[in-house]
Amino acid sequence: MPWPALAQAELALGNFPAAEAALDQQLALTPRDVGALLAKGQLRQRVRDDRAAVSFYTTALTQAGVSGVPHGMEGMAAAAQAFVREAQGAFQRHLDAVMQGGLSPAMQEALGLLRGTREIDLQQPSLFYYPGLPQRRFYDPADFPWLAGMLALLPDMQAELAAITANEAPDTFAPYVMAAEDRPAPNNPLLGDPSWGAFYFWKDGAPIEANAAHCPATIAALALAPMPMISGRAPNALWSRLKPGTHIAPHFGMLNTRLICHVPIRTAPGCALRVGSETRTWEEGVPLIFDDSMQHEARNGGPETRTVLLFEIWRPEVPEADRAAISRLLQGIAGYDGAA
Repeated sequence: MPWPALAQAELALGNFPAAEAALDQQLALTPRDVGALLAKGQLRQRVRDDRAAVSFYTTALTQAGVSGVPHGMEGMAAAAQAFVREAQGAFQRHLDAVMQGGLSPAMQEALGLLRGTREIDLQQPSLFYYPGLPQRRFYDPADFPWLAGMLALLPDMQAELAAITANEAPDTFAPYVMAAEDRPAPNNPLLGDPSWGAFYFWKDGAPIEANAAHCPATIAALALAPMPMISGRAPNALWSRLKPGTHIAPHFGMLNTRLICHVPIRTAPGCALRVGSETRTWEEGVPLIFDDSMQHEARNGGPETRTVLLFEIWRPEVPEADRAAISRLLQGIAGYDGAA
């Protein structure tokens, strides 16, 4: 029996239950028939069974992404896409009304995953993975009491940045992405580009005395943070500057045992940081603390330069004994020269 033809005939006669029965027969034979799925979705939409309609439409559109939309059904596919978008919005509004706010961070995360506004973002560090840590994109600054003392020094830190940049020499801020003399150059479009600039206070575990001497408030602020002290490796602390139009491409950090902190020193409009499926902006007096072992990127799409105090801290869930072991491990990696 040519079920699609029979379904079309029944539709033309207005026999909708019979048309749907014919479509069901066709889908039993070929479950990914795009035309039958679209028609089935239309019939479910007609009787206001929106959830079923969305299910059939979504399956049809997914399959169409692989095999294409059958000729003559482009309008049906476009209407299906529009209906799915509208139905998803209605579903989210329904959930908002049911939940009525006041949710814990974990429930907000779960609801975002259900809605599709969040994804399951996982740590993928390029060097060292420590198991069992929570998969959190951003941390709440309120969980780090030492930040209060750091923010009290913010006006002085801003004054130090203003003084340094008032009569800035061309090499004051070095390009953040640099090639090491004894290693291949990184495959990064910002290699050697000062559009992403760095003014270091600590670099690979060593203080940069010449810069620190001009910025006592910034050094005092950094002394408050639980930065890892690992010879040849950490801490790293710097003013990270992003000029207008600069895009730091998506990438992963080296470790998941640390968090990256940004204290905004000079905010700018049109700037954003994405970590996994969550995007935030830099606001005056509001630190951003995030897990850089998740995929992240930053962009300055505005007309002004953005500068943050960037530094790393131990992830609070890592116990002291393991911090010491990780420090030994990373020092050993840094000190190994390949000799037998």
